[in-house]
Amino acid sequence: MIRVMFTFLMLTMVVFAQAPADKLTSNLKLKLNETNENPDILVWVYFKDKGVNKDAYFNNPLSVVSEKSLKRRAKVLPEGGLITFEDLPVNPTYISEVNISGLKIRHKSRWLNAVSGFVQKSLIGTLSMLPFVEKIDIVFSLRKPEEHLEDNSKPLVLLNQTLNKALLYNYGPSLTQLQQIKVPDVHNLGFTGQGVIICVMDAGFNRLSHQAFNNMDIIATWDFVNGDPNVGDEGDMGEGSHGTQTLSTIGGFYEGQLIGPAFNASFILAKTENTDSETPIEEDNWIAALEWADSIGVDVTSTSLGYIGYDPPYTGYTWQDMDGNTAVITIGADLAVARGIVVVNSAGNEGNNASHNTLGAPADGDSVIAVGSVNSSGNRSSFSSVGPTVDGRIKPDVMAMGSNVYVAAPWSNTEYTNSSGTSFSCPLAAGVAALVLCVNPNLTPMQVRDAMRLTASNHTSPNNQYGWGILDALQAVNFPLPVELISFTATVQENNVYLEWSTATESNNFRFEIERKFEDGNFITAGFINGKGTKISRTDYLFTDKYLQPGNYSYRLKQIDFDGNFEYSSVINVSVSIPEEYVLYQNYPNPFNPATNIKYSVPKTSYIKINLYDAIGNKIRAIDEGIKTAGIHKLELNAGDLSSGVYFVILSSEINNDAIKIILTK
Repeated sequence: MIRVMFTFLMLTMVVFAQAPADKLTSNLKLKLNETNENPDILVWVYFKDKGVNKDAYFNNPLSVVSEKSLKRRAKVLPEGGLITFEDLPVNPTYISEVNISGLKIRHKSRWLNAVSGFVQKSLIGTLSMLPFVEKIDIVFSLRKPEEHLEDNSKPLVLLNQTLNKALLYNYGPSLTQLQQIKVPDVHNLGFTGQGVIICVMDAGFNRLSHQAFNNMDIIATWDFVNGDPNVGDEGDMGEGSHGTQTLSTIGGFYEGQLIGPAFNASFILAKTENTDSETPIEEDNWIAALEWADSIGVDVTSTSLGYIGYDPPYTGYTWQDMDGNTAVITIGADLAVARGIVVVNSAGNEGNNASHNTLGAPADGDSVIAVGSVNSSGNRSSFSSVGPTVDGRIKPDVMAMGSNVYVAAPWSNTEYTNSSGTSFSCPLAAGVAALVLCVNPNLTPMQVRDAMRLTASNHTSPNNQYGWGILDALQAVNFPLPVELISFTATVQENNVYLEWSTATESNNFRFEIERKFEDGNFITAGFINGKGTKISRTDYLFTDKYLQPGNYSYRLKQIDFDGNFEYSSVINVSVSIPEEYVLYQNYPNPFNPATNIKYSVPKTSYIKINLYDAIGNKIRAIDEGIKTAGIHKLELNAGDLSSGVYFVILSSEINNDAIKIILTK
């Protein structure tokens, strides 16, 4: 043992000696100092850039993601920027080089610009010396908290005929969990998730033959543990009973037994956790699954796995890392939301702790909808995790039933059972998110979150036990969200400023007032454009501010609601430059009949003359004369009284003359 310890210490010293210190994270250095005998370590290798040929991807976004993904991204990204640097594939040359240097690659992450894989500790230094490697970090090991049956009494079952004879479906025992969050009321309106794509990420799905899945539209499957399309148990590592139960909760359908809130959605199934042993999953499985689902065009993700710390030899996150910016899995979730994906996650099953949060990543993300659990009476389940995040944000976001939820039994094709945990409140909430998008497909993830939060039972006084409260799907799908400005840009051509903007929602939009400020002055009204009103789909606007003098300008939009309330956009700053010389530009059109436009530049306030001459030098008329301010000036010449032929226009200034030839054709 002493010899093994001595050998390990020598190995660690060699690794540190070879590796640039700033390329190894503190977590990796701690891992290298651990006194275990395993020579391999699972790491992230981050790259400095993505190499050359980036324009080929930007010019052809469909080579990166699907058309469905691009349409979803258009809700949150500008038209010319539907893919970003993060979306570009990892440079294949870099991948090949790190593989040659000893990394056994598991997953590639476009968003992180990194690859994960196993490498011998003795080769860490070799990897870090590669010039394109930015840093090397560990891949954190993550575990799913145990789920506890905190209430062994039978759940309250509300039969359709005793509650409401007008219900369209016979929900059977599942009515309890749906009625609490008003899902049947939305189903009665004809919205059942159609047109929405949901990705369920779990530990596999062992019973897709269950009757509750007979009519489910499953469009894609992939096992990120074993690297194949089989997400069941057949011959693979991992057991999928948990995924069977969560999938049935969100999208199962068998009348008289179980109906999920979004049973008419299309589903992507990703197996991300290996349950064969005590070994936790690694975060790279989950991130790889999320990027894959994005490329297909997913709208909503549901993950019933909350990840927190793990006992040695595995290295995991702690409650102190739950700040929304530390856990790589949380960073990945936020990147997904930035691309228009609604990310819904279990808050966790660690219960209450008076001294700190008990959340599991990625529920700490500021863009992630974290879901806590209540019982059938609406009381918080004792196991449901609480906030706040380390940076002080309220978590969870919303609550749904997680105690004794009615689910498909994973051991039979026809039986059902009850399960407890935020694993089951999460798919119920994700189903509500899908219903909100089903009714309002152009809403952004943050608008979906706000619709769910601001209509929940505790929205007037949110706290870290209940968040914004128990969901109300009916109010959420009808929530009057404010007009959402999703882009606002300005371009300058000569002394004209062109403003363009787009909105995601329009139903409460009366009009826009465009305000302009020059230099250090005050904002004044530059113009008005009527809102489209009542429309739901995104609308584009254009406003041109013409003939501006040189200088610095600021613009903002005042969006006015029908009730008179208004909201200002952010401010855009532009500069109209001063011309460097006197220039008479070629007229347009040319040839012309009978009128043409003439443009000229003046570098400073000065006296100028513009005259028209015939082909032999005779002055025909004065076109313009006087003191002109610096900038670009335009005028129209009407030659309707002249004969066809060649003419000359001459600009005379205190410094020089400039001339153009114009042609009148009749």
